[in-house]
Amino acid sequence: MDTNLVSEPLAGSPANPIPLPKDKKVLRRYYGGERLSSPLGGKLDVLGVTEGEGGTGRVLLECNASSLRFVLVIPKATRNERAMIKEALQAGDDLFCPRHGTDHRLSKSGKNWACSECGVPYGKSG
Repeated sequence: MDTNLVSEPLAGSPANPIPLPKDKKVLRRYYGGERLSSPLGGKLDVLGVTEGEGGTGRVLLECNASSLRFVLVIPKATRNERAMIKEALQAGDDLFCPRHGTDHRLSKSGKNWACSECGVPYGKSG
């Protein structure tokens, strides 16, 4: 019997959420404020939003039917989106998430202007 087994967290556990497939329709629904359907039935509840690696956003979700955890990776800001934010910042305008629209203002997150709903940084704050 091997006593040096390395145990990895189970898929779907809080430490190892299951990645949702990269699908533009799912992203469009999320940006539109819809509640996403779980791959296992039921609906997904948002538990938290963070900035991911390389400028992406990460949305941690939990299935209300199975309690499994999922993660939705939001693509990083496009060059055009960053340019729009830089232009608005220079003009002294309010900054809004290019993906969520005028319902969601960007907020400072460290040195970045980021969306609290998708976790994507859109420009430097200073």
